[in-house]
Amino acid sequence: MPTFPAPAKLNLFLHVVGRRSDGYHLLQTVFRFLEYSDQITFEIREDGIVKLQTPLAGVPEEKDLCVRAAKLLQQVTESKQGVDIYLEKKIPMGGGLGGGSSDAATTLLALNRLWALHLNQKQLLELGLQLGADVPVFVFGQNAFAEGVGEQLSALALPPAWYVVLVPSVQISTAEIFSSKELTRNTIPIKIPPFSIYQGHNDLEAVVCQNYPEVARCLQWLKQQENTTIASMSGSGSCVFAEFPTFSAAQATFERIPADMTGFLAKGLECHPMYEAMG
Repeated sequence: MPTFPAPAKLNLFLHVVGRRSDGYHLLQTVFRFLEYSDQITFEIREDGIVKLQTPLAGVPEEKDLCVRAAKLLQQVTESKQGVDIYLEKKIPMGGGLGGGSSDAATTLLALNRLWALHLNQKQLLELGLQLGADVPVFVFGQNAFAEGVGEQLSALALPPAWYVVLVPSVQISTAEIFSSKELTRNTIPIKIPPFSIYQGHNDLEAVVCQNYPEVARCLQWLKQQENTTIASMSGSGSCVFAEFPTFSAAQATFERIPADMTGFLAKGLECHPMYEAMG
């Protein structure tokens, strides 16, 4: 049974630059993949049944993004094949690291191959957007500058970096943060190229920190550390991170994490780990 990675992502910055008439927010962000992944194993079935063999607590199977991705592929391609899905979850849920979106994208990419469907990247990107705004970047497979609702992607070469990621013990609803009256939606758009990722910020950070003191506490600790190039919140939280130019600097900070905080250390990737293997 083949197993495929579904990596986490960070938003190195996230600007809310407007709002569409349908209520969706217009964003500018930089996505970076991390060497920190869920693992998904697929066992092909011939009876057309899609079954998640490792259900997640609190997530009905029909709402699981792996299941939804597989069924969407079936529907669009009229495939009669099925699959048993085994998801080994490592990326924290509700943390702003894109775990569910990454799982969905890996399912699309893997089953497109395993079911021999031969959809091209453009078709897979369109399917990904139907599943969620963060899914396309994982299908795209490269670190990227993103605009629109996150689906307008431009590949971006990022310098080597290591990240200390703290995981506060709260789950945050993205919808709740984006609907907040305190959220500003008028950051002036930047142009690509050129721009510096180090001049950006996360427009959602202030709202989250105001409503979730634990996130504010973790972020404040990271911002006090030395040798960081960025210290920010990823997505709509709850995870916060600091970027370091060297492994040794990141490791030194990681070893100082207070006992009442949890987190992990991860290398920034140049591309999705499936990108080179699958093209």
